[in-house]
Amino acid sequence: MTTLLVDYAPAISALGVLALLMVIQTLVLDVTGIRRKHPPGTPVLSGPDDFLFRATRAHGNSNENLPTALAILSFCFIVGASPAWINNLMLLFVAARAGHMLCYYLDLRMARSISFGVGLLAMIGMLISGFAAL
Repeated sequence: MTTLLVDYAPAISALGVLALLMVIQTLVLDVTGIRRKHPPGTPVLSGPDDFLFRATRAHGNSNENLPTALAILSFCFIVGASPAWINNLMLLFVAARAGHMLCYYLDLRMARSISFGVGLLAMIGMLISGFAAL
């Protein structure tokens, strides 16, 4: 267990940053909903020009990607995938998720799509590294 913590320390730290990003997204969404007096539990019916809509989608997209990233990272830890690859790809994934979040908030659609794509490629890279370790 100690070797896992040492070898994958950057990836594990990136998990902490990813958790922080999720908390920030939750706070941004909740504060925005409260300020707009949006009834909790009701759909946001506006479109991408509305910040509440974008905050809702940013949070939702992160929630959609988080389980996959955690499953991939767990798989890589278990099979002993290359720590160098996993650490760097996980850091790239978290940076891409942070970029995706910020670009969603700022309504930078092309940059948001690029950030999403970079994060997806990072997950694919981690998967490849995991399968290569089998």
